Amino acid sequence: MTTAIWMLAYGMPADAMEEYMRIGESTTVESLKRFCRAIISIHEEEYLGSLTTTDISKLLREEEKRGFPGMLGSLDCMHWSWKNCLAAWHGQYISHLTEGRAPPANYTINGHQYTMGYFLADGNYPHRETLVQTISQPQGLKRQLFATMQEAYRKDVERAFGVLQASFAIVHWPARFLSHEDLGYIMKTCIILHNMIIEDKHDDSVDDDYDPPEMATPIQVSREPTPLFTEFIPRDHMI
Repeated sequence: MTTAIWMLAYGMPADAMEEYMRIGESTTVESLKRFCRAIISIHEEEYLGSLTTTDISKLLREEEKRGFPGMLGSLDCMHWSWKNCLAAWHGQYISHLTEGRAPPANYTINGHQYTMGYFLADGNYPHRETLVQTISQPQGLKRQLFATMQEAYRKDVERAFGVLQASFAIVHWPARFLSHEDLGYIMKTCIILHNMIIEDKHDDSVDDDYDPPEMATPIQVSREPTPLFTEFIPRDHMI
């Protein structure tokens, strides 16, 4: 497990682990594969599952505050170069979101009722109802404002990819595995571990509403000398 974590976190090649951990290259590769499969089989449903109704409701509330009612997030691709990619496998993989399917969501815009959420995307994706792209040459103040806000909010997912690559260097450097299935397991494992770290740092008891309360209970501060402090002063003089 130590070799697997080292390879994920620092992007070290398998042959380098023989010098540091005294473990052969083939054993190191097999350990990483088994570690990734174990993490996915145990934690995928919890940390990499589909959006629940509660998740969708929370996202809709948050994004409506940002001026995008019905938005579920941003969609983007992270470039992970494939060092040993076969020529016949060159290309992009398109998820169900780009095929016009998205989690159900109920919201209203300009008096029109919608039942399907959408994601913000750039011009590299096909035109779908589930993907809202920016306006390349906006004319007028409204279109210019929309393009500015769309491009600004899409930086959220770009920052997320940056944090993921900073935490797990293996997805920052060119991939060394031949199998695209193994690459998928590695990427899923990094995302699951990243989500586990975020959950560990986040206090579930913290309220998402950061607006200060109207009435706060005043704190009573005592300025009288405390017994411990009064006892400390003569002892300090004795020393």
